[in-house]
Amino acid sequence: MKTSYLFYFIVVSFAFASCQWGVPSKQKDTTSADTLSYTYKNIHERAADCGNKPDSACAVVTIKYPVFTGQKKLNDSITQKIRGLFAMDGQPDSTIELMNKAFFKSYNDLKKTEPKLAMYYKLNSYAKVILQDSSLTTLEVGGDTYQGGAHGAAATFFINWDTKANKDLTLDDIFTTGYEEKLRTIAESIFRKDEKLSPTASLANDYFFKDNKFALNDNFLISPVGLKFFYNSYEIKPYAGGTTTLIIPYSSIKSLLRPGSVVSKYIK
Repeated sequence: MKTSYLFYFIVVSFAFASCQWGVPSKQKDTTSADTLSYTYKNIHERAADCGNKPDSACAVVTIKYPVFTGQKKLNDSITQKIRGLFAMDGQPDSTIELMNKAFFKSYNDLKKTEPKLAMYYKLNSYAKVILQDSSLTTLEVGGDTYQGGAHGAAATFFINWDTKANKDLTLDDIFTTGYEEKLRTIAESIFRKDEKLSPTASLANDYFFKDNKFALNDNFLISPVGLKFFYNSYEIKPYAGGTTTLIIPYSSIKSLLRPGSVVSKYIK
């Protein structure tokens, strides 16, 4: 189950200029002394030709994300996700600075060939802490961009960070061996109900599933009520179909969950 980095048709680029640190976050969970501390970093860069124009009429990069104290692996995971949001062919730039530099270079190159161009590029990206306790930190990483064409692009991904193991959790970390087909069957039942499809309705016409067979991706969020899977635009539906959210309550997958995993605390 691999999440594809969508929007490969977009070239994401950048020119690093000004960074400023945000104030200490007030979102940190204070229920445990073991929660991780962080501050938000804000980047706001404008193209050289912006002058006195407002951001809405200027090529702009805006990025906001948390930086955790003494947590290099987690911080690297966050910036990697940000850099990969709109990376061409799934090959992100090696740093956010280089990403911004490439973005502005792309804009400036276009202005050279079309100096009277009235549309403006934008790149908005963020990461935000959703939940944090002594064993788990979850984050949403997303954004939107416009770099020409009929419409822009947007994407949302998640990080489920095991604080004690110092790693991003996968489905294999929270389910027992051999869970895949059982989980897929349960998820498909919920998906068909959400989409108002009968149990036997074909998925061929309105969806992009491989071999027209329902499949889960690995873009999920661990929440107190269940696992939230998220499909970005173009992933399983055409652009007009938008995004798809699928929530699997723990009550329906209780028998598949690995004992002692970080989700155990949510099982009643």
